[in-house]
Amino acid sequence: MTTYHFNALRLISLFIFYTHQLSTAEYTIGVNYGTVADNLPPPSQVAVFIKEQTTIDRVKIFDANPDILRAFANTGVLVTISVANGDIVSISKLPAAQTWVANNVLPFYPDTKIHRIAVGNEILATGDKYLIAHLVPAMRSMNEALKLAQITDIQVSTPHSLGILPISQPPSAGRFRRGYDHVIFEPMLEFHRQTKTPFMVCPYPYFGFSEETLDYALFKPNSGIFDKATGLNYTNMFDGQLDAVYSAMKRLGYDDVDIVVAETGWPSVGDPNQVGVSLDNAVSYNANLVKHVNSGVGTPLMPNRTFETYIFSLFNENLKPGTPERNFGLFQPDFSPVYDVGILRNSQSVTPIAAPSPIIDEGKKWCVPKVDASDAALQNNLDFVCASGVDCKPIQDGGICFEPNNIRSHASYAMNAYYQANGHNDFDCDFMDTGIVTTSNPSYEECTYDA
Repeated sequence: MTTYHFNALRLISLFIFYTHQLSTAEYTIGVNYGTVADNLPPPSQVAVFIKEQTTIDRVKIFDANPDILRAFANTGVLVTISVANGDIVSISKLPAAQTWVANNVLPFYPDTKIHRIAVGNEILATGDKYLIAHLVPAMRSMNEALKLAQITDIQVSTPHSLGILPISQPPSAGRFRRGYDHVIFEPMLEFHRQTKTPFMVCPYPYFGFSEETLDYALFKPNSGIFDKATGLNYTNMFDGQLDAVYSAMKRLGYDDVDIVVAETGWPSVGDPNQVGVSLDNAVSYNANLVKHVNSGVGTPLMPNRTFETYIFSLFNENLKPGTPERNFGLFQPDFSPVYDVGILRNSQSVTPIAAPSPIIDEGKKWCVPKVDASDAALQNNLDFVCASGVDCKPIQDGGICFEPNNIRSHASYAMNAYYQANGHNDFDCDFMDTGIVTTSNPSYEECTYDA
């Protein structure tokens, strides 16, 4: 009991300190809204919570989930949507890119402020050379498809892990991997320059620290790391990682292209005896991050710049592998804060908001597509289900679930109908590892999903 009170008092002190530091200005910060969980609230509730109870003004999702896009309509929140990695080869051809835009953008835009399309996620890290070769063509096709649809205010980019840099220390030595520098990154950066869009990176000091550099990673007081080539001293790893990316871009002549931080964060719970992972350290990293990126101080090589930054992640996601991966969230699924980094509008009174539909229907389960399921895979699921004798009339033209008229929405209904018709067995929601069982009701408007 004594330990509990000590830890609680310490966390309260940390909370007061960081919120005091952040309270002198109105800060804006983005967040990654991941959905690898079976206990999350419905998107309609999430959108209201973000708009009314936080200062978050932008979200990034890892698919183009129609329920999420509908939920953020008329909220003013900027939304970055994503193309599944498995769809990159197909959308490198303009007709497929136009179909993707027709299915995933036009039904929601402009009511939902779709700000950016992320073409895949960390594609270089997959090591799939065929996929990598089609990445820049896919970005070009997507941009052209948007122009043909007379949309000029949606950006096209793609997020990268820091694995794109074989060298990042000291920051001035940063360079892209040989073989990809001129073949992939040079044309990609030229695309960004021509379209005035940002290069997106995912700097994670969490993945780069050692016991000796923990304070450096957490923005805590430390002696810093000196870069002899530039004469600059670095007091935090986040700046060092960003400047390493900048150095790599400058090496190719593209230091004028903007940089967006697509993901960064720190878990609040780790494996037993895992070094550096604790609630205190998650508060330290993310609170200092918000303060730092919004201060306008920039980095040693990019002074006086503010970087659009997305914290990972909005919720703890209980289906992620490993304890740390399940505990990157700022909030629990019931909207109670894991901790506050200064983004709550009323930190003294945080209560779950009234939902237009319940968070969880006790004892009921539904089958929906996984976030990374490609449109091609979902089309196969759709064809299989409708050929198996399941009633697909509700998702046919004129049916109550026809709108939004896109593959993901139709496949979601069909996959659930198949799952329900075959006895609610988890294996009936597998669909070649593209389906997932959830306790959150995916029904919307007049479209009711059986359970």
